[in-house]
Amino acid sequence: MDAPPDPAQEPRQAGVGGALDRRAELSEFLRTRRARLKPEDVGLPRFGRHRRVPGLRREELAQLAGVSVAYYTRLEQGNGQNVSAEVLDAIAGALRLSQAEHAHLMHLAKPKQHKKKPVGRTQQVRGPLRQLLDTLDGVPAYIAGRRSDVLAWNRMAAAVFGDWAGLPAQERNWARMVFLKPEYRELFVEWDQKAADIVAYLRMDAGCHPDDPQLAALVGELSLKSEEFRRLWATHDVKEKGHGVKRLRHPLVGDLTLSFESFRLADDPNQNLITYHAEPGSASAEALRLLASWGADATRSGATRSGAGGSLGAPPPDPRSA
Repeated sequence: MDAPPDPAQEPRQAGVGGALDRRAELSEFLRTRRARLKPEDVGLPRFGRHRRVPGLRREELAQLAGVSVAYYTRLEQGNGQNVSAEVLDAIAGALRLSQAEHAHLMHLAKPKQHKKKPVGRTQQVRGPLRQLLDTLDGVPAYIAGRRSDVLAWNRMAAAVFGDWAGLPAQERNWARMVFLKPEYRELFVEWDQKAADIVAYLRMDAGCHPDDPQLAALVGELSLKSEEFRRLWATHDVKEKGHGVKRLRHPLVGDLTLSFESFRLADDPNQNLITYHAEPGSASAEALRLLASWGADATRSGATRSGAGGSLGAPPPDPRSA
């Protein structure tokens, strides 16, 4: 079991009403981005052997961005209320921020005003979108919403990742599954990368919705229960959902190499359709075909894998031997 967190080492993240502290988030984000750069990375001479701070000094960053040290210091202290978009662009360039990091900086420094919605309001998936999932026969696909919640999925997603229908709605959350359920450590071959990606997605969500008490509660829960989550959360890394490759070790069909694509819904940017597919003719494509042919048997086995104990019963019969 993970050791309890040291309160002295906890990042400042709680604000009024259980929301995340936007000023603290802005301050820590800028500090960690500055700390990862060395003078030689940005074409500055390195004076002296012993530097008191890791990475760039504030005055060096201010020089690169073309702003005064006092101005940048106020921003790094979390005061971004009156900063212009042009100055933020200059600071983003000086810090060598990625596109996702640049967007995150803008969200933190100049947050958009969101319409107030009832606390705890359930995210809804349109009926036609659920029908689309069902028509993607042989393609594992699901809808991910705010806070990495899994909102809807098809039969193939259940066969590959476990039958999420057997979980309470609150636990159908990628962060909770990855950090708190041992079977997902076994499923993802590069578990460390999957964990880092999930935390980076949550950070991006926190920048867009710092006043979300459910997100703050999720971060608090995972910080208490997982030392690995605390370590990754403290890095302040951010990332957008996109595309890539995942390697899985499935308990029924063995190793799978699947490419994934993420599509943001035009009418609801807080929902993404994520699909997985294998290279045609590959062993992974054959494994997906087998899972599809097993149908409900594979789904039930996935449900067993996601249930108590994380054990599996006997696999369904191989249709090739029938």
